[in-house]
Amino acid sequence: MTPEEFRKYGHQLIDRIADYRSGVAELPVMAQVRPGELRDALPISAPQQAEPFETVLSDLDRLIMPGLSHWQHPGFFGYFPSNGSLASVLGDYLSTGLGVLGLSWQSSPALTELEEISVDWVRQMVGLSDAFSGVIQDTASTSTLVALICAREKASNYALVKGGLQAQQRPLMIYTSAHAHSSVDKAALLAGFGKDNIRYIETDASYAMCPEALAAAIARDIADGLTPCAVVATTGTTTTTAVDPIDAIGQITSEHGIWLHVDSAMAGSAMILPECRWMWEGIERADSIVVNAHKWLGVAFDCSLYFVRDPQHLIRVMSTNPSYLRSSVDDEVKNLRDWGIPLGRRFRALKLWFLLRSEGIEGLQQRLRRDLDNAQWLAEQIRPHDDWAVLAPVNLQTLCIRHQPAGLSGEALDLHTQRWADALNRSGLAYVTPATLDGRWMVRISIGALPTERQHVAALWEQIQRAASDSLLS
Repeated sequence: MTPEEFRKYGHQLIDRIADYRSGVAELPVMAQVRPGELRDALPISAPQQAEPFETVLSDLDRLIMPGLSHWQHPGFFGYFPSNGSLASVLGDYLSTGLGVLGLSWQSSPALTELEEISVDWVRQMVGLSDAFSGVIQDTASTSTLVALICAREKASNYALVKGGLQAQQRPLMIYTSAHAHSSVDKAALLAGFGKDNIRYIETDASYAMCPEALAAAIARDIADGLTPCAVVATTGTTTTTAVDPIDAIGQITSEHGIWLHVDSAMAGSAMILPECRWMWEGIERADSIVVNAHKWLGVAFDCSLYFVRDPQHLIRVMSTNPSYLRSSVDDEVKNLRDWGIPLGRRFRALKLWFLLRSEGIEGLQQRLRRDLDNAQWLAEQIRPHDDWAVLAPVNLQTLCIRHQPAGLSGEALDLHTQRWADALNRSGLAYVTPATLDGRWMVRISIGALPTERQHVAALWEQIQRAASDSLLS
């Protein structure tokens, strides 16, 4: 493709994205396709000869678009938001178009320094002190893996340059709650801790980790000759957005010299609102924190911000310094290859920078407050109904609800819940995510797509009631 062809089709593609965002509300939220439909429609091997790009765009409309579930739809209430602000989309587009890599400061100086600046802007926005330094990772899963590797090396006195975990006489232990994200388990396994060395700490009635139970588990492990290594606390758990008590947990980790990682992938964005910072009380005790700017804040995926208290420890663990990447200015600059797992990095800071400058702190705050208000409004509509329940505190923008008609319980109630949620999703009017809580099925409603306003939340409440009623009749 020549630059002139790129200009022609690039303009068309931008128009397509703009039209898509303008008209997405008219599409069914969940893809209305069967498994394997796209695989069956595409050739089994790549074309031998080049095809006109018009044909590619035609197949995009004909084959790809029908197979998408629309996360930017005002009726999308599933999972957590993955907002791609259009200003941020342009930053991502520019990053790809420029095609530069951050192997070192010298390989693209502006890439490194804009990342330093834009991530530090967010640090200030969420109220973290300058004791923390930040870097962009791809996802919270990677950030948690990096945190647990750093915790492992701190607890083992840098065993990676010696015999590794195999040489440790005392197994290293990880502590988290049963409501923590699955990425914590995955990170602990990938970092070599082993499933048997993860302790799941009990939670209270609001599904937050119990500090007393954590302290007791640590004491038992020390008495048994084990080494407590890291605690992963969560601000805004995936199922219920529960808030672990960071300050009380941090006092325990400080007392024992244990690494404290705070998974604030979702709720971290809310810390730009001073009224939400009660959720982060004690955050300065953390050793590392993850905030997914690509969730509620609005940066196009992927852009996970990893803040660390001791960057020199991070660098010592992650550093790689082959001769072909060294330069005469290394002592004066940050080489972000030493701040994470990949050697190279995309120019992700552009999409963060574009968002922050185009919306400003006040604009971002206004949108998040809108979503918080809508969640509270919906909870107020649901609570007066005897056959409906809000099952967990509404700390942020996510509600956990269940329709509980008289005479229906146990597996029959589970079947009813799954049936009406599936019917709602298949209708194309809205998208919600069923999940289990206390062993029973319920439905999560996560409010926060960019175009979602009160009218869409009100429509959802009507649709939910209709779907539940129809389920009872079927």
